[in-house]
Formats: sequence, C-alpha cells, structure tokens
Amino acid sequence: MPAFLHHLTTRVPPHAYSQEQARERLKSWTSERRLQRLIHAVYGRSGIDHRHSVLPDFGGSAAVELYHSQAEGQLLPPSTAQRNAVYGRESGPLAVATAGGVLTAAAADGITAADVTHVIFASCTGFINPGPDYQMIRQLGLRPEVQRFTLGFMGCYAAFPALRMAAQFCEADPTAIVLVVCLELCTLHMQLDLRPDTILANSLFADGAAACLVSARPPKAGFHLLGFASHLVAQSETAMAWEIGDQGFDLVLSSYVPAILGSGIRALVDAAQARLGLAADAPLDWAVHPGGRAILDQVEKALELPKDALWASRRVLRDFGNMSSPTVLFVLKELLVQPDSTPALPCCAMAFGPGLTVELAFLQPLTP
Repeated sequence: MPAFLHHLTTRVPPHAYSQEQARERLKSWTSERRLQRLIHAVYGRSGIDHRHSVLPDFGGSAAVELYHSQAEGQLLPPSTAQRNAVYGRESGPLAVATAGGVLTAAAADGITAADVTHVIFASCTGFINPGPDYQMIRQLGLRPEVQRFTLGFMGCYAAFPALRMAAQFCEADPTAIVLVVCLELCTLHMQLDLRPDTILANSLFADGAAACLVSARPPKAGFHLLGFASHLVAQSETAMAWEIGDQGFDLVLSSYVPAILGSGIRALVDAAQARLGLAADAPLDWAVHPGGRAILDQVEKALELPKDALWASRRVLRDFGNMSSPTVLFVLKELLVQPDSTPALPCCAMAFGPGLTVELAFLQPLTP
C-alpha cells in the first residue's frame, strides 16, 4: 500500500532578526576581543540573512526574556530549567498553530480533524509532559483515542524517522491518516564560550515548525513516499553530539562534519538508490538539510551537482537558518510550490544528525 505526504505547512515564531543584529547582540555579551572577532568572522560566512526565535533577545529591541546581562554587559547564562520553561510555554501554541494549518488545508479534500488516527511529534529542544502532542489533540478537535508518539532528541534528521513511521502505519492500515509535526526551539540553548563549535552553532540555529499529513490517499499536490534509508557514518560519533548540561543543552558540532559527510555521501546515495530499485543515473531533484553553508558546499561537490541544484536548501538556510528537524520539510515545501513547466523529477532528500547519522528519503512529487 503506497503512502503519500500532503498538506505540508511551515511556521516560524514572531520574532525575526537579521544575522547582523544577532551577531552584534552576541558580541555585546562579552568583552573578550578574541571572542568578538571569532563571532564576527563565523557569522559573516554563514550564508544566513534572517532567523526567527520565540525570544525577543536577539534583535534590535531592548527587550530581553532569557539572556540577561550583568552590569558590565557580560551574559548571565540561564539554567536548563529556565530554558525548558520557555519551551514548555511556547512549544504547544506553535505546534497547535502549525498543525491547525495542515487541517485547514486538508478540509478542501474532505479530511477533518476527526479523521486523524495517529499523531507523531518530533522535537529535541525541550521536554514537557503532557506535551504539544496532547495540546494538539485537545485544541484541534482530534479524537481522544488518537494514537500519539513522540520522537525525542534525535536532532536534525528526525523528520525522516517520523515520516517513515507514518508511512508504515499507512502501509499497514490504508484508512490511517497520520499527522506529523516537527518543532524545535533551538535558540533556547545558545551558549557563549571560546569553543569554535559553540560559536558555529550560535550562528546557525533558529526556531521553527513544520507539519504534514501522511496517508494512503493520493493527493492533488504532495509527494509519493518511495522509500527511506539510514546510515551511521563510521568513527564519527564525536563529530556531532547533543547533551543536557546545567546551563542548557550542550552541542558538539565539529568543523570536520562537512568533510566527513562529503567523503561518503556519494556511496550512500548510490547504495540507497540500488536498494530501492532506482536507476543510478536517473535525474533527481535534491532536498538537502541545510545544516550550514559548508555542508551544502561539500554535498554539492561530492555528488557533482550543478551549481543551482541545491537552490531550495540554500534559500531556506538564507531565510530561516538551521531549525533542526523541521528544516528539511521547509526545503520540500519550496520544491513543491516552485512553479516549473518541466515534469517533476524524483527527489532525494537527506538530513544529518548526532552519531553521525545520515537519513535519506526518496519522494516523487505530485503536482496539479
């Protein structure tokens, strides 16, 4: 039984700030000249113009909620509990609004909230229970017997396990209609120290959410989910890691990650195509998780792609930054809505996360 992704919606919090604003705010929180120079250099080559946050702390406004300063201007690091309290307050409303957009769009196809059989919620930037999955059921009119699942702490690749799980539900039960929501509030976990990977993370991560329905009903517009593949890159577990500390979640993001991915991504894609019965030389569109500009550059080089092949990924990186798990769904939405007179090509989507884990999905766009 085939499975389809449809009614894909995306949403960002209301506080938008330019990369220059965020850079200068971060620099103002330290008097160390070396750290200020490092921040300026890393932010300048990020490939990002704007990002969004549930916090007003990073823009031109004087309003501050979480990242307060000492009298001399240095940052007072908030505790993990303080950061998670903001997640508890903000994640539910954002999840409800994002999922509500999906259900509003689905009404045109005769799908109502009462038709949803499963909810899959993916997030790695906070914990609360009852959580956003519970709030979506209560506030959007889903049936109380809906099966709900939370995929936690998987990082930037979590959208693919969520979609794979949804597809398996639909393959097992053709009447299943699965609501998938990925939501991250990455800006709650900003750190400030001299480690290059800390500054790199600060320059990349942002907040956002994406949602879709997965069902066995062929949509007017969406994607046929052709298949998935997962791979753990050998001897790379220290290159990307995500731990809970006393002052937020501590991210390890090595500058070697792009090179590690670039060295093996061609073989991974070829092997996945072979397992799914897709021709190795078949033309493809690409939806690569924009973990950073260097990652996109390395993937483009390793796969020998044309310069404009990753346009959707670069556009999402430029306009939204890296929002962790929802980000690749933003990229897929760009591909779906882009007007094009040529026939829709199969799409290879990929994302990367702690481990180092590589997740792949192959999708066939369906357009009106």
